[in-house]
Amino acid sequence: MKAFRTISAASILCVTLFSVATVSCSEESEIITQEVQMVNHRNAKTKFIKVKGNDIAYRTWGKEGGIPLVLLPGLGGSMDDWDPAVTDGLAQKYKIIIFDNQGVASSQGTTPNTVQGMADDAIAFIKALNLTKVNIMGFSMGGFVAQRVVLTQPTLINKVILTGTGPKGAIGLSNLPNIIAGTAGLSPEESFLKFGFTQSAASIAAGKLSYERIQLRTTDRDPALSDATSNAQFTAVLSWAQPDANALEEIKMIKNKVLIVHGENDLPVSVQNAQNMKQNLEHAELVIFPDSGHASFFQNHDAFVAKAVAFLSE
Repeated sequence: MKAFRTISAASILCVTLFSVATVSCSEESEIITQEVQMVNHRNAKTKFIKVKGNDIAYRTWGKEGGIPLVLLPGLGGSMDDWDPAVTDGLAQKYKIIIFDNQGVASSQGTTPNTVQGMADDAIAFIKALNLTKVNIMGFSMGGFVAQRVVLTQPTLINKVILTGTGPKGAIGLSNLPNIIAGTAGLSPEESFLKFGFTQSAASIAAGKLSYERIQLRTTDRDPALSDATSNAQFTAVLSWAQPDANALEEIKMIKNKVLIVHGENDLPVSVQNAQNMKQNLEHAELVIFPDSGHASFFQNHDAFVAKAVAFLSE
């Protein structure tokens, strides 16, 4: 573990897929019209709600009615690191809720250094919104958290979507420090492409478009994660990566319907993890996107949204 801690939080955030540096934070001039502006990923207002005595930041938009969908981001990610092609696509059919968990970006509090602690905080946030039933979608580390949420509070969750993630002891995840070290010196966009996409021309082109979409929100953006939060998250992920002989047995306790989405060429989280989860979850469906990496659902956003909507609507 000491070797892992030699990597600075700044290095983690600069080289991971999950946090994208903002190209420009200048405010755009607003044109006042008589029309009511449609709420979307780019303009949804940041709201705050008290959870465990701290102000937790969240944004919500989309179709009213039905069971809302709560999104859980990956390592180093905040509300601004979701691809709008995904969030706005899902919002056409479902109410979307994105948020910064305890201590992350715009939210107050102390970030736990365990996945279970993050799951407990996510559950508290959902209950603070007076929601009694939600769908959840977790990306990478958010997928770890989603698993613990449904295992801890199964009656709160309707359906689960897991993207680019794996069970405890996920194959290849313990190599994350070496993967990060190998990307030293890359720009934020280069790191985004390295972690999230393959080396093919098609995947790289899709990754660049995704990166551009993520930059479109230029006002009311989240601040960067603090060093304390980054270190806590990294510690939690590396702890999750440690071998666990009972991990696959434990997820058999999940009886909810689960959609697993993975890239065939995922660098930090091997596709074998998705296959292992599919084999050990009673009600699971697996979609593997070819020539796709960790951010396969960003690259294949149209196909992903269509599949996710169909899954949630079943």
